[in-house]
This record gives sequence, C-alpha cells and structure tokens, in this order.
Amino acid sequence: MTEMLVLIDHSDAGPKKVSLQMLSKARELAGITGDAVAAVWFGPGAADAAATLGAHGADKCYHWDSPDAMGYVTLPQVEVLEELIDEAEADTLLFASSNLVKDVAARLAIRMDAGVITDVSGIDLADDGRWEATKEVFGGDVITKSTIAEGKLSFIGVASNAFPAEPTDAGPAELVALDHTLSEEAMAAKVTEVEKVVAADRPDIGEAAVVVVGGRGLGSEDGFGLMEQLADLMGAGVGASRAATDAGWYPHRYQIGQTGRTISPTLYLGSGISGAIQHRAGMQTSQNIVAINKDAEAPIFQIADFGVVGDLYKVVPKLVEELESRD
Repeated sequence: MTEMLVLIDHSDAGPKKVSLQMLSKARELAGITGDAVAAVWFGPGAADAAATLGAHGADKCYHWDSPDAMGYVTLPQVEVLEELIDEAEADTLLFASSNLVKDVAARLAIRMDAGVITDVSGIDLADDGRWEATKEVFGGDVITKSTIAEGKLSFIGVASNAFPAEPTDAGPAELVALDHTLSEEAMAAKVTEVEKVVAADRPDIGEAAVVVVGGRGLGSEDGFGLMEQLADLMGAGVGASRAATDAGWYPHRYQIGQTGRTISPTLYLGSGISGAIQHRAGMQTSQNIVAINKDAEAPIFQIADFGVVGDLYKVVPKLVEELESRD
C-alpha cells in the first residue's frame, strides 16, 4: 500500500483550516485508490494535534520536532520530505498553496523530478489513473484541468477553502518520529529572528469563512472602521483592494488580488470594490460573492451572486443595524 502525504501548514494554535481540508479530501481520494493517508508535520505540536489530524483523515503523522525544522530556510524541510517520500514510497503530496509552502514544494520537485500543480480547487481521478486537478487561471476567466505526466510524482498545491473539512469519529493519527542530519547546504541560510505580526482579534482572511472587503469606493481609511464593525458582527476577516492598501488606508498584508492574498471564503462581501481583474484574481473562487457599489456598471457585478447598487454608506450601516438587532 502506497501513502498519500499531506504537508500540514500550522501555527501555534494548531493545524490551519486548509490542512484539515486537504486531509478530508485525501481521505476521500484514498477511498478510491486504497492508499493510506499520512500527515507530515514540521516543528513542535504534532502530539497535541494527533486527534484532530486523525479525525480528518490521517492514518499516521510523520513529525520532525527538531529546532532545525524551522531554524533554517526551506531546505531542511525539502531534505526531510525527499527522504520520507522515498522511504514511504509515496507518489502524491498535497500542500497548501501559500508562498512559504510553495517554496518547499518547488525545490523538492526539482530534486525529485516531480510534477507540480498549484492553486488547485478540485482533484479527481482521471480515466488513466492519474490525478486530474482543476484550477482557475487568468483571474478565473479560464478553468483548466491538468494531469501530471505519467510516471512522475504528483505534487498538488491546494487553494484555501477548496474543499470542506469534514471530521469523523476516527481515532488519533499514529505518531511516527523522523530523524535527519542536515547537509551543510541546508544550513547555509539561518533564520535569525522571527517577528510576529500582531493581528486583530478576527479571523485571518486566508482561513475565514466570511471576508468583508473594502475598496477605493470607501473614500478614506475611516471607511475601514465601518468594515471592521460589520466584520466583527459576522465573525469575519477584513480585506482590502490594492487601491485601498496603496492609498495607505489599510495594511498591505490584507490586500486581496493577484499581487496580494488569494482567498476562497464561503461568503465574500465587497463594498466599494470596482472588480478590476487584479482583484478578481484573488477572490473569484469565493463560493458566494456579494457586492455593494453605487456604479451599476462596475465589473464586480459580472461575477457577483448578489449585488446592491447604492451608496455603501447608506447600505452597510443598515446591515450593521440589522445584525446588531439580532445579537
């Protein structure tokens, strides 16, 4: 029996939502192929997460707790994964399509002559037995279906919220400790300092089921106070368009778009967003898109599931008032 590996993206709070979504999908795919599903965890915390990982589909969890796992840049994880894939005879690796994890997957693919597909929103088994990955390109204007060349390892990067995270009553994942001595090359770039960004007490936009987004139409940074008020009532994250972040109205780390973050929430609620292709590239895979804009010809309405043509400063306060009355 071969193994399907899932590289777990996690924080101090535990596995990120996209990791649990990947495990649930891997469990579904393994039910077709008969493979085992194994999580791969770098750094401390695997033991605390074993029950959660098992409930979402992991039969076992390979973990490397060494300080070296996060003490150097990229290559330690590449070396350990290369060794693990050979030993486990794995032919598939699922990973989160975030910048840091993509770096690991890309370097690993070069070493192992593997095929890589990133930002995937669907995975199915093709008639020839290979994985068929669905992704949206050119800002969602084109949907592609791709397979990796026959005989190559399959490295598939999954977009956040592409699949549901579906826990079961399965027991905890079996913990399997890894050991590895780093090469001199892997120790060439050392992490000397980590500065944690102090975040607001609301969900990260890459993880949130609901994201409230403001754009140029807010007129000033004061408008984001209204966006945050609405977001807090909805348990949502707050994002911004490039125009809004470039204007200094909201921090750049919350920018959504081709040169910012890519999100796929259950609900996207945009106010004052025109819908430029650059922004659409970062949010078009949202399951439900709601747009508020006074310009009836705004491109955002072409992809919106529900649109409100009106002054956001008249519409949003009424929405806030309604939500507050239900609290």
